[in-house]
Amino acid sequence: MDEIIGICGLVCTDCPAFKATQKDDDEERRRVAEMWTKEFGADIKPEDVNCDGCVIEDGRHFNYCSKCEIRECGGEKGVENCAHCVEYSCGKLGKFFQMAPQAKSKLEEIRSNL
Repeated sequence: MDEIIGICGLVCTDCPAFKATQKDDDEERRRVAEMWTKEFGADIKPEDVNCDGCVIEDGRHFNYCSKCEIRECGGEKGVENCAHCVEYSCGKLGKFFQMAPQAKSKLEEIRSNL
């Protein structure tokens, strides 16, 4: 499967929610829900763990995607991901990069090849 890069730079195809969805694996959904509930202090249920990648318009999205300001911003600007944005790196990404430094690395890699 080709790599899917989210608007924020996370690699969707590496995400445990994406993997569980693509395998249609309910046990893996349960495991991911438990892991993320502990990690993020949120009440995540196995049925929340369904995602085809945030850049897929008509696909299933993890429940946070519907309120993700980075995803919404990228969609409004019509960019493939934040690396393609003229305002890169904006304030929306700063806090996110602290939590997900691998996303920053991916976006920097993409920008270096533009």
